[in-house]
Amino acid sequence: MGISKTDCFTDRQNALAQQFKALSHPARIAIVEHILRVNSCICSDLVEEIPLAQSTVSLHLRELKNAGIIKGSIEGNSLCYCLNEAVLNELREYISDILNKISGKTECC
Repeated sequence: MGISKTDCFTDRQNALAQQFKALSHPARIAIVEHILRVNSCICSDLVEEIPLAQSTVSLHLRELKNAGIIKGSIEGNSLCYCLNEAVLNELREYISDILNKISGKTECC
């Protein structure tokens, strides 16, 4: 794989790319949807919900956490995860901005 030229882009562009990349896997979408349903989550609960091995679920949780999509805290021997509302609001604002800019424009293709 070639060298990524992320330094050619703004911090915001790099952060958005990392966040969207973290959401680009169906298992991660399922994790986000599960956390939305229960409003918080413990990793072992996820393993029962997502049809993947515990180690694989942990890798997906790490990707979501590294991108800032979820936050985690330690509760006893377990990690408790919740959605990071601030980051999700940034993503919503970005998508809303795009939709507002294309709204009403004529189709080009």
